[in-house]
Amino acid sequence: MNFTTCLKTSFLTTLITVISYTMSGCADNRNDKTYTNPLKTVDGDTIYIADPFVYRHDGIYYMTGTTSNDPDFDYYTSPDLINWTFGGTLYRRPDNHFGKDCFWAPEVKYYQGRFYMTYSCHDPVGGLLLTCLAVSDTPEGPFTDLYTPWFAPEYSAIDCHIFVDNDKNQTPYLFYSCNGHRDGYAFGEIYAAKLKTDLSGFDSEPILISQASQPWELIRSDINRCNEGPFVLKHGDTYYMTYSANDTGYEFYGIGVSVAKSPLGPWEKLDSNPLMTTDIDKGISSPGHNSIVESPDGSEIFIVYHRHADAHGKRPSWDRVLCIDRIYFDNDGNLLVNGPTNTPQPHPLR
Repeated sequence: MNFTTCLKTSFLTTLITVISYTMSGCADNRNDKTYTNPLKTVDGDTIYIADPFVYRHDGIYYMTGTTSNDPDFDYYTSPDLINWTFGGTLYRRPDNHFGKDCFWAPEVKYYQGRFYMTYSCHDPVGGLLLTCLAVSDTPEGPFTDLYTPWFAPEYSAIDCHIFVDNDKNQTPYLFYSCNGHRDGYAFGEIYAAKLKTDLSGFDSEPILISQASQPWELIRSDINRCNEGPFVLKHGDTYYMTYSANDTGYEFYGIGVSVAKSPLGPWEKLDSNPLMTTDIDKGISSPGHNSIVESPDGSEIFIVYHRHADAHGKRPSWDRVLCIDRIYFDNDGNLLVNGPTNTPQPHPLR
């Protein structure tokens, strides 16, 4: 299929979806030409989700993440990033799985004609959080496990993110967080490695690319020094990595940005960090663990993230809700955000 045909197919799919939603009476947000964080389903239900991951396939947005459905993963669909419909169970843990709980942060990557899901879970025997890889022929699943665990380091490995470069070989890379405790504080450190083309494992040794170092990441350094939740995109000849820092259950969790000229670095954090963090005066607490996706017409990019459902509630809090805001690149190549927001914003299909 050539590029023109792909564009026509994507446009028709999006148009049919929008018409379907309009006829079903589920286009209120679109008619208003605005949306407001946190987002809700088309039925008006608050979307309690952490570590939201959104991607687009054949004109439809798919979202999954960490929910109270542990040890399974659910999914939602949307034609426009705003109107979300619950889709059901995306992955169901088999009875013989080594993981017993803490099924966290699923991500889905469409690669070589199949859909691959990364997720982490708790191994009670070894006491570690380990990453697994599952696969499906359709974005709706069901996903079945390929490798459990996918790789087994002598430390906990969570928040896996597959990035496929746009080089001539379409080289796949894995970014993930090594988490644990040392000297009385919790830590998270981001590693990166080149993957084998069949995704069966590493094609290079993982290297450390990010750890807590900036002042905003060390607010409670005696308790937490964490970098986690990496997401990578490429703009021009520069690679951008968003990541989360601090403790997601408490205040001051936020999102930072690093840049590099190669997926394996060296990565340099922006002096303008954090991209997002707590703003209690605006009723916003601990925005973090994000994914990034284009608008339906490809003219804008949005950051999809979670934050505390109650900005003023008791901590730690694990009730997190779905939010999106616009991000953009300025003339100097800096990645910036219009947000975090909780006031009406222009709809992606305005």
